Amino acid sequence: MKESSKNNILFNEFGAIKNYCNNPCPPHYRKAKPLAALLKVYKGLNTLNSVVIIMPEIYDPKKTIKIENVVASTAIGATLDLPKITLQLDGADYNKERFPGVVYRTKEPKTAALIFGSGKIVCTGAKSIDDVHNGLKKVFSELKSMGVEVMDNPEIIVQNIVASADLGAVLNLNAIAIGLGLENIEYEPEQFPGLVYRIAEPKVVMLLFGSGKLVVTGGKKPADADAAVDKIVEELDGLGLL
Repeated sequence: MKESSKNNILFNEFGAIKNYCNNPCPPHYRKAKPLAALLKVYKGLNTLNSVVIIMPEIYDPKKTIKIENVVASTAIGATLDLPKITLQLDGADYNKERFPGVVYRTKEPKTAALIFGSGKIVCTGAKSIDDVHNGLKKVFSELKSMGVEVMDNPEIIVQNIVASADLGAVLNLNAIAIGLGLENIEYEPEQFPGLVYRIAEPKVVMLLFGSGKLVVTGGKKPADADAAVDKIVEELDGLGLL
């Protein structure tokens, strides 16, 4: 094939690619990298197969889910002398006029334990359930070293998992409030910029913002956030609002 013919074919291929890239992306390609940035020239201009088009991945909001906080509770089965605990526990903070418990922070993992005189402990600030268990193990160990009788294997109960995600699109909260049904939502933009949506299954509360970002709270396991995001995507797609 003559050089001019090869170049004409290549020109036509690039022209077709250019036209394709200039077309508006469908909704499910939101936030996908532009096609033009994904073109890879892996062979010289003397080869007809010089351009490879890599299609962008479909945007998946579940991939943006991030656990922001895990709150869990436990009890060691013994009452505690909080002033004494404060003196012996390095880094502990106790001011009963402001808060009825001792606040003790662990560095690795990064958590905060709220220790009460009844022997109940609340762990907050963890980024995973494993962090909750590891953080509380350190608290139990510290208490035992002070002579506190900690029961064997105290039950740890996850009370709340807070997660964030991004739907990848600007949302019309007024239309969503009507579409989802006023009995299921709370939306007063003068008081709070987000829409509060209570979901029955999984039993969580979702905060939706006009930017497309959301917060899921009230979950008991990480899978609750996944299910909640799946549900809102399905519902908004069905309403034509995503």
